[in-house]
Amino acid sequence: MGTEHVVPHVGRLLVLLPGLGAVTTTFLAGVEAIRRKLAFPFGSLSQLGELEGEGRRIAEALPLAPLEDLVFATWDIFPEDAYEAARQAKVLSERDLAAVEDFLRTIRPMPAVFDPQYVRRLNGPHVKQAPTKRHLAEALCEDIQGALEATGAKRAVMIWCASTEVHCTPAPCHQSLQAFEVALEKNDPAIAPSQIYAYAALRMGVPYANGAPNLSADIPALEELAELNRVPIAGKDFKTGQTFLKTALAPALRRRLLGVQGWFSVNILGNRDGWVLEDEGSFRAKEVTKTGVLETLLPAERYPELYGGLYHKVRIHYYPPRGDAKESWDAIDIIGWMGYPMQIKVNFQCRDSILAAPVVLDLALFLDLAHRAQRSGVQSWLSFYFKSPHVQRGEVVEHDLFVQYERLQQELRSFAALPPLWGVDSATTQRVFQ
Repeated sequence: MGTEHVVPHVGRLLVLLPGLGAVTTTFLAGVEAIRRKLAFPFGSLSQLGELEGEGRRIAEALPLAPLEDLVFATWDIFPEDAYEAARQAKVLSERDLAAVEDFLRTIRPMPAVFDPQYVRRLNGPHVKQAPTKRHLAEALCEDIQGALEATGAKRAVMIWCASTEVHCTPAPCHQSLQAFEVALEKNDPAIAPSQIYAYAALRMGVPYANGAPNLSADIPALEELAELNRVPIAGKDFKTGQTFLKTALAPALRRRLLGVQGWFSVNILGNRDGWVLEDEGSFRAKEVTKTGVLETLLPAERYPELYGGLYHKVRIHYYPPRGDAKESWDAIDIIGWMGYPMQIKVNFQCRDSILAAPVVLDLALFLDLAHRAQRSGVQSWLSFYFKSPHVQRGEVVEHDLFVQYERLQQELRSFAALPPLWGVDSATTQRVFQ
């Protein structure tokens, strides 16, 4: 069966990346190294995964944009090019950076939309100045149009890879597109920089995904704009390390009906993300996405004997010696037959940006595919990639990694005009294994 309902990929795809930090530079260097046959795309479903039930790679079954056709543009509060930014991030070795230095030198960030009230532990000189937030949004739209023209690309996607903003809850200006646009004109402090980027992308018809835990496109105003302009959106907060393992392990405990008394999670990391998360406001945004996963995975209302007393604690500590080499520990207290206690200890020594880079790639390619398939609004089938999945109103948030994977595969099969697997369609794959 074919993909007649998906507009074919033609020309170049522009990947727009707010934030030229560790994640973005690792992503950029990795894509170029893979294009030069110097590296292998470990961790990328779009490059290595098979379409379930077909025995073919996803990239063979679906008209994804090939890596050779990707071009890039970025924004940052510091003016250094991608090579210098990558050296400062200290994720990749000097040898790996030297192999793609000529490419990284060509990527220089545009001045960022930034407000230190939202990221209180950072500041930089490479920042846009404008009288109102509406003017800032218009400047971003001009940047997007200019990047399209400069690269010769006809389509674009935007993946937020900048720092975590302080925790915010929806305000009146977020409740409708009209209210949001009035608030832009009035410089409403409830509108964060990430929301301005999301607004500009959607106004320009560019799909948007939020890789951080802060409030961004997951507000009624921008959901309305996404539907109005027929643009897909997804988010939020890349699921890469500790939470990735949590959403795999917790479903296993539930399937075996073992009780869980407590789950203590602690992280240390020394990159810019760790520095930003030392601020209590930014940490609160991350804490909400990291702690929320167990509420649905281990539902106390359904199994009060098993999970009614569950205590869940998450902490993140900035520890400069580790840099991007994050380490997490989980101490899990479980209860077995006749109420006897047991313990599970998990120690994950990972690399934050190495895990995030293939997620950025997959999201860019899958959002572009969804756009060409004329999908719009919230793409909850991409929940597989996020700690706090952005779902449509009234839809149950699914955190089970394996159910999320099935939902993703069902949607990919629909893009290929293939019938659903597992006897359900892509709209009903939630909670398949209750």
